[in-house]
Amino acid sequence: MSSIPEFAELLADTGKSAAHLEMRDTYFTNPRFEAWKGGQRVDWDDRASWWRPYHQSIADAVSRGVQVRRVRIVSEPVTDYIAWEHYQTRANAEAGEQVRWLPRSRAWDLLVPGSDLWIFDGRLMRIHHFSGDGEWVSNELCDEPATVDQHAAAYERIWERAIPHDQYEVK
Repeated sequence: MSSIPEFAELLADTGKSAAHLEMRDTYFTNPRFEAWKGGQRVDWDDRASWWRPYHQSIADAVSRGVQVRRVRIVSEPVTDYIAWEHYQTRANAEAGEQVRWLPRSRAWDLLVPGSDLWIFDGRLMRIHHFSGDGEWVSNELCDEPATVDQHAAAYERIWERAIPHDQYEVK
């Protein structure tokens, strides 16, 4: 596919489910992560300070009946980046996203995709490519049914084994 729609557009066209798989222990740096490393914490009572367009897109999808799930496969002990993601996942949950965590030590016998991805309605994947240091490189789409089905099945096995966010403690 030649043109990659923005995430919000793909989510807006989703009717039933959006499933996100993340497998890196670090991603590109950003100002919110740097502020957290410097000791700044979110004022959860001030929604305007942390609510982003992403969260609104998720909330809109959930209100339409879309099940939005994210599972993160992580190394333990976790990196600072993963500790920050765990901390800020409250925002995802408040938007209606279900989040789970799977330590790599509990994933060794699962076949997992080679890249982070989103699966929309079990019919379309948006694959994310990153450099070794976590910088975003590119996205691509795949709508080949056998490939999407294979990745969706792997996602479900990962999801079933993963620990719900409110039960996972960063180590």
